[in-house]
Amino acid sequence: MDLKGKIKQNLSAALKEKRTLEVLVLRQLLAAILNKEKEKRFKAKEEKDIQLTDEEVIEVISSEAKKRRESIVEFEKGKRQDLVEKEKKELEILKKYLPEQLSEKEIRKLVEEAISETGAKEIKDMGKVMSELMPKVRGKADGSLVSKIVKELLVP
Repeated sequence: MDLKGKIKQNLSAALKEKRTLEVLVLRQLLAAILNKEKEKRFKAKEEKDIQLTDEEVIEVISSEAKKRRESIVEFEKGKRQDLVEKEKKELEILKKYLPEQLSEKEIRKLVEEAISETGAKEIKDMGKVMSELMPKVRGKADGSLVSKIVKELLVP
């Protein structure tokens, strides 16, 4: 079963067991996936039903998780602990569908490899390093953390 099918199946189970927050998050996630499929169909200029690959579904889930992380930061600034807790619970639900996240040590190792492969020497080479690196870490690491480590290693 593909990832989208698994999400639908888990939504049905959550509905039956009346887990309202999980139902809400999974419905939002499926809506985001459906929008991405429509966008893909429009770009391909095709009428037939186009399904996302599991990798594309993971990108959508990563995007939704990133929105939750950003919301948590903003709600903490606004001292809205109730909303921080809600966003954290939603993020935990989304994390179930993402691949195992890389540790900072693993990311650092991949960044060092990408720097040596691209021959990057200074911060202006960051784009080359990131384009080499992102396909390897997509869905497995937070992009802002990857970016921070690249900057750290490129700036003497």
